[in-house]
Amino acid sequence: MRIGQRLSSLVISDIRAMSRACEAVGGINLGQGVCDLPTPPPVARAANAAIDASVAIYTAPEGILPLRQAIAADLKKRYGRDVDPASEVVVTSGATGAFAAACLALLDPGDEVILFEPYYGYHLNTILALGLVPVLVPTRPPSWEIDREAFARAIGPRTRAVVVCTPSNPSGKVWSEEELDWLADAIEGHDLVAITDEIYEHIVFDGQKHVPLATRKHARDRTVSISGFSKTFAVTGWRCGYLTAPADAARRITVAHDLLYVCAPTPLQHAMVAGLGMPDEYFASIGQSYQKKRDILCSALADAGLTPYVPRGAYYVLADIRRLGAPTAKAAAMLLLERIRIASVPGTSFYGDPVGETLSRFCFAKEDDVLEEAARRIRSL
Repeated sequence: MRIGQRLSSLVISDIRAMSRACEAVGGINLGQGVCDLPTPPPVARAANAAIDASVAIYTAPEGILPLRQAIAADLKKRYGRDVDPASEVVVTSGATGAFAAACLALLDPGDEVILFEPYYGYHLNTILALGLVPVLVPTRPPSWEIDREAFARAIGPRTRAVVVCTPSNPSGKVWSEEELDWLADAIEGHDLVAITDEIYEHIVFDGQKHVPLATRKHARDRTVSISGFSKTFAVTGWRCGYLTAPADAARRITVAHDLLYVCAPTPLQHAMVAGLGMPDEYFASIGQSYQKKRDILCSALADAGLTPYVPRGAYYVLADIRRLGAPTAKAAAMLLLERIRIASVPGTSFYGDPVGETLSRFCFAKEDDVLEEAARRIRSL
């Protein structure tokens, strides 16, 4: 199949479609993870200062060195990771840009890539658009445990990579050290590459701690670790992310990133240096703030009989919507929009497995007063 045919087979996601439908009725959008919280003042001031100073030309495709140095220092401080800012860090056009560049650089059309369900839609669509073959391994509520036998069955002669999202969008699963060690052994034993999406690394709850796969056993040599700034600093539209990888892989990914995006936005890269320099208290407060928001939403869903599968990280919750009596998850999401003007995303956007028809995803990256109004509407059910 030609690239054009592959792209034409992709449709606008249910996430964007629900956002448009929500806008049309003036509803509260708990569907798309737009994170409409304020940008921290130090980050905004640094961006404005760079713009005022006409910092506007292309950067190197791997990003400005001060930001790569700040990323390396941050990884050392938080996780004890030693990465070379000159050869193992690539600043990208968002975490999705990092994922696309990594897949383009390291994989060939026809290669199989294991995805855990529920998956993030951009991961699936990027894999399909590049002519790769997704192989789905389901995890199911309420525990989201990995079916290790199903994972073993999913590995075939064309399997080249596995994608891990932790903390997970949309389930909120936070991978344990034991699970990460099992995966580290699996990718080494089967000669696989792991591509991890860790964009929600600072949004964990109930005393949980995010642990990067690249810190476990020998996984570093086989892992591309992706993160970014969109969620940490509430700047989802700025499109600044980054990845770390072994030097040879990072070099190849840099070439792909140059081809796709040239570079991440120049003045905003400078702003991210200021962001990473913010005090530890700021980063600790992120999870605390979102835990409060999680509890507001989950309490309302439970009161309405839409059982929430309480997340341990990220800022989404999957809830059981069967009580609404709709024939499909998409119909249930539309029913919520029509009856109480609340947008959510049907679980089939994240699953091939039939369990997706029982779920809908709600985002709680909203101001508290907006969430309280959403909670009131949900309880009105």
